[in-house]
Amino acid sequence: MAIFSSHLTPRSARERVARRILSTNDTSALLSATDITPMPSDEAALGRPVESEGLYEGYAKVDKLPEEMFREYDVKRGLRNADGSGVLVGLTTISDVHGYNKVDGKVVPDEGDLIIRGYHLEDLVSQTHGAGRFGYEEIAYLLISGRLPSAGELADFNARIDSRRELPTGYLSLFPRTTESSSVMNVLARSTLLLYAFDECPDDTGHQHEVDVALSLLARLPRIAAIAHEASVSARAGEKLLVPPVREGYSMAETVLDVLRGADGFTREEAMMLDVMLMLHAEHGGGNNSTFTCRVLSSSGTDAYSSYAAAMGSLKGPKHGGANSKVGAMIEDVAAHVERWDDDDELASYLEKLATKQAFDQTGLIYGMGHAVYTKSDPRARLVRRYARNLAATKGCEDKLALIEGIERLTPEVIHGVRGTNKPICANIDLYTGFVYSMLGVPADLYTPIFAMARLAGWTAHRMEELYGCGRIIRPAYNSVVGRKDYVPIEERGD
Repeated sequence: MAIFSSHLTPRSARERVARRILSTNDTSALLSATDITPMPSDEAALGRPVESEGLYEGYAKVDKLPEEMFREYDVKRGLRNADGSGVLVGLTTISDVHGYNKVDGKVVPDEGDLIIRGYHLEDLVSQTHGAGRFGYEEIAYLLISGRLPSAGELADFNARIDSRRELPTGYLSLFPRTTESSSVMNVLARSTLLLYAFDECPDDTGHQHEVDVALSLLARLPRIAAIAHEASVSARAGEKLLVPPVREGYSMAETVLDVLRGADGFTREEAMMLDVMLMLHAEHGGGNNSTFTCRVLSSSGTDAYSSYAAAMGSLKGPKHGGANSKVGAMIEDVAAHVERWDDDDELASYLEKLATKQAFDQTGLIYGMGHAVYTKSDPRARLVRRYARNLAATKGCEDKLALIEGIERLTPEVIHGVRGTNKPICANIDLYTGFVYSMLGVPADLYTPIFAMARLAGWTAHRMEELYGCGRIIRPAYNSVVGRKDYVPIEERGD
């Protein structure tokens, strides 16, 4: 089979020749949905009303501290300085997330740039795609090894990933039914931890084993995520789960679309667009929440599976990778409430309602706008917008793209007017992520898992830098601000 086939084998042929249903031996170990008992409420568990004030509301009395106390102790909340810049906690050779300059101790906004192992992200994307080849695997090799591969090294790298795509014998008897969940990200994290049990030396943190674990996850995560989604769909429909065969020679982008699209197939243009998204998500510095989470766990010397699963748990959060689905929902809300998408006045008026907590989720946030580091522009947003235009034209989605571009263009002025600030506000990549995935037919519950499988390359690089370059457990300090108390015997305590 050609490496870059535009279409899949028809579903019937795949079922007859290579696509396989879970075997009788496998399914005998699977749990049905009825075998899984949901967590009961305390009222149901105890059979009586619960005195909940102390247990469920006590935190409100002890956890909330006055704002002035944080200033008094010069606390770097969120590991950020008062000007919003990140606290310096390490040195790295992996990447540089550039969004501003510091001049005389002050933050000066600048155009955004993302430099990976010394190379501009824009060059890495444009050079590979300009040559007509997929680029994610090349950027993964660069992140893991520290240098760009030769043609032979890249071929060997791809072959090593190919050889690891099959899931371990017995794995499917445990996954995915026993890890079924409303969140594919939750399943992805647990399935990663499950792979620990199928590794003969899972706690080995030597160079070779660390790279081999990374290669196995790069090979397996696309199939695991897609299978987890398909398992959920099959369970709701009361159908058997079909697991597609491994496709030799497929890139990560093709592998994802292969499992998801079935007999509908996919075009090379679609696979190349998904490859762009994977490249844009592959790495974003050591300070982002999930990568820092990976580094924190790695600094303790724990195994790779635990570190990557923890990073996935972080990425799931709506303030991090989970933001992409929130953006998609907001854009649909704007599209439904703005009659004339090309009318700037009408669009700006509705954006103002978002900013003043009168519309959508009433948080006052315009999702997809603003970033912790980027000020004038996010280089990833620039790139995805550029590459999405051709696909939007092919899919007949140019009007929706123009609406999103209108949100990007008008939001800064709206925010400045509502909040009375001149702080630069730029679109981040999340503003366009959901739109691109929807054009590719990717289900919303896979947006963040695709982000995770792409970021695995970056997590690997930072984990190894922490293991072999730092060698010291991360242990920041917290000042205690609670007074000392005398112990009170239980019989003397009131309610």
